[in-house]
Amino acid sequence: MNRTKFRAAVIGLGFIGAGDQVSGDAIGQKVTDLDGTHAEALSAHPLVDLVAGASRDEGRRRRFEERFRARTYADWREMLAAEKPDLVSVATYTPYHAEITIGCAEAGVRAVLCEKPIATRLSDADRAIRTCRERGVLLAVNHNRRWHPLWRRMAEELRAGMLGDIYGAAVHWSTGRLGNVGTHWFDALRMLLAAEPTAVSAALDPDVAPDCRGPQFRDPGGWGIVNFSSGAKAFVHAPQRARMPLRLRIVGSQGQVTFRGEEAILERWTGETRTFTAPSPRPPSLNLAVQDIVRCLIEGGRPASTGEDGLAALELIIGFHVSDRHRGQWTPLPITGPERDLEVMIG
Repeated sequence: MNRTKFRAAVIGLGFIGAGDQVSGDAIGQKVTDLDGTHAEALSAHPLVDLVAGASRDEGRRRRFEERFRARTYADWREMLAAEKPDLVSVATYTPYHAEITIGCAEAGVRAVLCEKPIATRLSDADRAIRTCRERGVLLAVNHNRRWHPLWRRMAEELRAGMLGDIYGAAVHWSTGRLGNVGTHWFDALRMLLAAEPTAVSAALDPDVAPDCRGPQFRDPGGWGIVNFSSGAKAFVHAPQRARMPLRLRIVGSQGQVTFRGEEAILERWTGETRTFTAPSPRPPSLNLAVQDIVRCLIEGGRPASTGEDGLAALELIIGFHVSDRHRGQWTPLPITGPERDLEVMIG
């Protein structure tokens, strides 16, 4: 059966958007360390035709044209009008995510894959989700563990009772940045615990690393405790500067499981141990995300990581900031009132 290809475009042709190493050099990271890029994932799918990209940066546009043989635009609105894409990846700075997602929906785009975090304000995320829902647009957010085969398997094992009753979790990382880094771990906690966060008590790290994108961006780390609807609690330890490996541990009545890189180690209280590993080699998670979105466009259904999932992660990011403002007092989730307009300037 022959099927017309879906026309795709990328807005934001930098590091994660187009695998632009010049952009990566500015933040001291290598494209080869990424779990895929938007442009590569779109161009790799047999039913997707990557036709265009948009960026205000002339150098990024030129390098994108050379690598992907696609047209480029300085203005994303002009690109949407001219190219009429079915699927758009939004890979710009976070403050523009909601505006561009809404613009895509209003322009008739059928699916949007938005980089995390979904927005810098809860009210902006609300508007983006509402607009997509009203216009029948599929909205996915790039929390890549939602598509990662190891993490998906472990979520299923936990729901099937691997640890018995789940008591709680602990996650720690050493680079702060509750917005850019923490969003992944907040989403992973929801996925693994199969529960919704109901309150947070937190403090922000006063030591905040400068952001290469500009002084207007400020994304601190911090410490906190999150209550979940299941009764489980999660401890988050994310200082800006510390010497410790990234780990996430889930503890239950029958044992614990620790996530470490591409493996998860199960330790039962009986003494039994077992190691689960990701398939090797495995497709980049962004490739799997595009496969999932294309499947949804053809067959219907919801992507593995939805706009609502992105909103829930942002609730926790904002919750850390709100609780810190109130000297660590418990902040109920979801956040209501004027604090839904509180902006956290995530780069």
